[in-house]
Amino acid sequence: MKKQDLTQGPIGKQILVFALPLMASSFIQQLYNTVDLIYAGRLGTGATAAVGASSLVIACIINFFTGLSVGMSVIASQAVGAKDPDKVRRAIGTGMAISLIGGGALTAVGILITPAMLGWINTPAEVMAGGISYARCYLLSMIPIVTYNMNSGIMRAAGDSRTPMLYQLAGGLSNVVLNWVMVNVFDTGVGGIAIASVIAQGIAALLTVRFLARSEGEFRLEARGIRADGETMRDVLRIGAPAGLQAMVITLSNVFVQSRINGYGVDTIAAFAAYYKIELIIYTPIVAFGQAMMTFTGQNYGAGKMKRISDGVRTTIIMGAAYAAVSAGTLLLLGKNVFSVFNSDPNVIALGLRIIRVTFPFYWIYIILETFADTLRGTGRSIPPMIIILVNICIVRTVLLYTLTSRWHEIEAVAVTYPVTWALTALFLTIYWFSARKKILSGEQ
Repeated sequence: MKKQDLTQGPIGKQILVFALPLMASSFIQQLYNTVDLIYAGRLGTGATAAVGASSLVIACIINFFTGLSVGMSVIASQAVGAKDPDKVRRAIGTGMAISLIGGGALTAVGILITPAMLGWINTPAEVMAGGISYARCYLLSMIPIVTYNMNSGIMRAAGDSRTPMLYQLAGGLSNVVLNWVMVNVFDTGVGGIAIASVIAQGIAALLTVRFLARSEGEFRLEARGIRADGETMRDVLRIGAPAGLQAMVITLSNVFVQSRINGYGVDTIAAFAAYYKIELIIYTPIVAFGQAMMTFTGQNYGAGKMKRISDGVRTTIIMGAAYAAVSAGTLLLLGKNVFSVFNSDPNVIALGLRIIRVTFPFYWIYIILETFADTLRGTGRSIPPMIIILVNICIVRTVLLYTLTSRWHEIEAVAVTYPVTWALTALFLTIYWFSARKKILSGEQ
């Protein structure tokens, strides 16, 4: 494995170079459901709504283990920075054990609770059957998804963000081909679209397993090393469980948002389903900057180079805010054309344009939120950002949502809750960072 030392060299260049493959990898990973949505759109607005409604259910089920992969990445990156090969080996074995056990449990539980969860979010009766079919088929990919996330987190901890991106690209391209085959050759409907994603996710996961199995030194995955090491598991849970809980609860809060959206009708469901895909053009690179900063922080924290962490925070916010402003402005100008990729219905497009006019001008705020939260996680502090994010993104947003939609029955009432809660979260994370920065950068836990 080609390792990259993030503890020395030009900070801006290192973060950008490390973040670019992360951006590409995230775009490709999101391509799975986006391609599903595009092909579902060819089957009609009802199929698009079915995929859109069930996507939140799927995300809610898998996000806890995605959070655990964050914990795994932080532990491994700190071990790399501290030059502790034994800890790296234990992290790899523990990650694989979590993938197999946790992924299997997710599949079983998810298949059982899917109908109930779709009912809780007020899914319209006309799309319920399609939503259940899509979600249950997609849930068969839980072991591959968790495995890919765990293994790619290990690779990134070593400074290699390019290899996971290439493997995700192989899976993404497979998904495009398989979707075409399922829809045009076998005419399988939304269930076949989900099966295409299952196979593609499996390809990406197997490639990461093969790579680690062929690696040399402490990054080599061996069958005898696949076990949940007690100390490593405690560290992963300490960092990853709050991140996973945060992701899961945020998704649940989005389920409440989806429930409110569903009350506006099928066209609005389809408009928001398309919006959530379009906003990834802004959101995904911002998250990639945060993930790069988390690995950068982990390595430097492990190596005891605290000033580089503080300099990295400033550099990441500047780069991320500049990207958010440019990309949001471009999408606002091209909004009609972009929405038409997902749905040709003029009413759906008009509703989508109303959403982005409310949210996109304020997306630059999100980089502040991501940078401070991921920097704190990189130092091993996962609980403070979790609390701040859950209070604002979940509690405040839910209260604001129900207050506004009860008095203002327009799509803007839903959309405005996003920038307001981004701003509040960024404000409190900034206050926490500057109040605790001296203690954090002294290396205290």
